[in-house]
Amino acid sequence: MPFYVFMVVLNLIIIWLIVQAAITLPLLPERLQDSAWATTVRSAFIGLLLLVPALVVIRETQRASIRGTAVELSPRQYGDLYEVADDFSRKLGLRRRPNFFLANGNGTLNAFAAQATGHDYVVLANELFVNLYNNNRDGLRFILGHELGHIKLHHVSLWYQLSVAYSERIPILGPTLSRLREYSCDRHGAYLCPGGATGLVILASGRHTEHTTDVEELVRQGQGLRGFWVELAQLPMSHPFTVRRLERLFRLGLLRSRVREAEHGTPV
Repeated sequence: MPFYVFMVVLNLIIIWLIVQAAITLPLLPERLQDSAWATTVRSAFIGLLLLVPALVVIRETQRASIRGTAVELSPRQYGDLYEVADDFSRKLGLRRRPNFFLANGNGTLNAFAAQATGHDYVVLANELFVNLYNNNRDGLRFILGHELGHIKLHHVSLWYQLSVAYSERIPILGPTLSRLREYSCDRHGAYLCPGGATGLVILASGRHTEHTTDVEELVRQGQGLRGFWVELAQLPMSHPFTVRRLERLFRLGLLRSRVREAEHGTPV
């Protein structure tokens, strides 16, 4: 939250600078009216004026495209997962029930949350869905909880996107804010499904290996992920290193190891 507040303030400063530059533009000498700087200021000011309608168009057309190309979950369409998603929405106290879609991810292991006017929705890529749905539904529940976290924390809302529209595009700062969002949503996923570590394992090891990967060894790998080059490599990335995400959740006690529970005779 402190970093988000910083980004909002920075965003307001950028908008103020654009407006101030546009106000002073007519006062420039005539020989500077067609300069590269003047053209840049005009373009930036026009972009500022078009920001809200452009975002609205993008959000609405994206939802329309998803509705036309993906399968919407319902009580009769993957009803068991629909009930889980509905239960998670109630547990998080969401003000409206999101829609859930299963889309062709063209081989990618991906999921995302989004919003359009009056609608929140979550899209699961088929490859991620099938792999976890058939073999380990806890991993799928974790990912579903993670995406609902984006909705709960308003990351997909129009006002949030506007509040960091400019500052989020600054190298290093934008990716840093994005990584912090992912950490927050991981906590939502772990809260809703503490046994869903495989939801992250599959992102690290790939398809069909979430059961054969030693989770505790992967957590130890995350504990050793330190140093200058590690941090430098992380700077431009929108998502934290997967093993680091896993290690943090275990360190906070938000995820539990199915391996450890099985060894101690605890029901899995």
